[in-house]
Amino acid sequence: MRNTVNDLPATKRRRLATLPAAVIALALATAPAGLPPDLDTILNGSISRNAFWGVYVQHVETGETWYEHNASNAFIPASNQKIFTSATALDALGSDYRYRTVLYFDGQVEESILKGDLVLRGSGDPTFGSEQVRRGDPLRTWATDLANMGIARIEGRIVGDDNAFDDQPYAEGWDIDFVTSRASREVGVSIGGLAYNDNVVLVNIRAGSPGRPARIRMNPDGFLDFRNRMVTANRRRGIAITTHRDFRNERITLQGSLPRTYNGTVGVPVANPTAFAAATFTKYLREAGIEVQGEPVDIDDLNNFRYDMEQPLFVYVSPPLLDILHIVNKESNNFYAEQVFRTYASNGSAQGAENRVKRLLRRAGAATGDIEIRDGSGLSRKNMITPRAMGNLLTYMHGHEQREAFLASLARGGERGSTLRYRLNRVPVRAKTGSLEFVRSLSGYVTTQGGQTLAFAVFANNCSGPSYRITQTIDRIVMELAASSSPS
Repeated sequence: MRNTVNDLPATKRRRLATLPAAVIALALATAPAGLPPDLDTILNGSISRNAFWGVYVQHVETGETWYEHNASNAFIPASNQKIFTSATALDALGSDYRYRTVLYFDGQVEESILKGDLVLRGSGDPTFGSEQVRRGDPLRTWATDLANMGIARIEGRIVGDDNAFDDQPYAEGWDIDFVTSRASREVGVSIGGLAYNDNVVLVNIRAGSPGRPARIRMNPDGFLDFRNRMVTANRRRGIAITTHRDFRNERITLQGSLPRTYNGTVGVPVANPTAFAAATFTKYLREAGIEVQGEPVDIDDLNNFRYDMEQPLFVYVSPPLLDILHIVNKESNNFYAEQVFRTYASNGSAQGAENRVKRLLRRAGAATGDIEIRDGSGLSRKNMITPRAMGNLLTYMHGHEQREAFLASLARGGERGSTLRYRLNRVPVRAKTGSLEFVRSLSGYVTTQGGQTLAFAVFANNCSGPSYRITQTIDRIVMELAASSSPS
């Protein structure tokens, strides 16, 4: 899940942004040379008592355990789960791996008429039509290209093939309100073998006159059964909008009030990504002047379609996996993480992906008996990870042939555009944040004052009280590690 520091008041954000430099300067001045930091003191502090803590620190060169606290207990990792996802993807696929989404034609061409079906074959690519990569819309481009080739009519259907993954669009252990009442591009997005436009419809909402309905514009339009029950209030601030969605169909209702100055865009997830892609392509073909006689269908409705008998019309090739993992880890994109997670499973299932992750963990020397993996993003509350296993994997990946790609996917302290943008500025750290309700985590690498590299995992579960205090405690632990001298 994305870091929630932006939800804090501005004064607290400024406090978080300025705290690290002052604290690390004090730590550097007071840390005893040659000794590990006194993390027990931090974990026994009054603020730390508001959470159940697990910490594991390992020297990446020697493999020596430098510090541990509840390290073999299982914790909900939140978005630290993405470390497992990205490490396994690099190990299984390599940083140069690229997805391919292909448009096939099954039929014959007679002058300006395509007599047969157009088949969109997905590979689970999260970047296909995605706003994150800003490559334009491949479906609109393909429709225009067909029109420029002189095609005037398609006597067939637009078929969506999502069989790269299984037909389970939501992960086990997701909160139901992620899908029904908090549906947005942040959480609750369907997983699918044929993904398009981040599997969301972008809904632009603009205030009307006070007392009048809000004005909306959807992109792409025509797919959602959208009910607009939002009213403009005579105030300048304060949004009170609730979402109601039936995840079994494409009906969604937004109701409540918004200020008269409001103008924003929300991403509303679709329930059936395959139908969304096929229907949108059909719409773009018609807008390009091409008549399409049939209605969009899923490939499961066809009999005995064979790709080895067909030639592709168009192919979309994704950016390399390395670039995709930057979005997964630095921006903590849940949808991208879920798509990558299913990609390295032999059968496109969550169970197959879990098996792959556990094989990597065992190679890294981690015990997997207490580990449960239900998704790739960390949204599931049924994920269970031990700090020790996280540290073992980080140490293993530091010596892996994909080491540089893995390190590059993790955010630096204070890095702009990342989930660490307000944290650990000027601290020599690369790490992944994690945040769910009552859960905070941070795992990655830190360089000590003596120039040694430590792998660390810090998990806090059952957090009570202000969450930013737990976050500050986590950051203090990392800064103590940075300020210390590592063992020779």
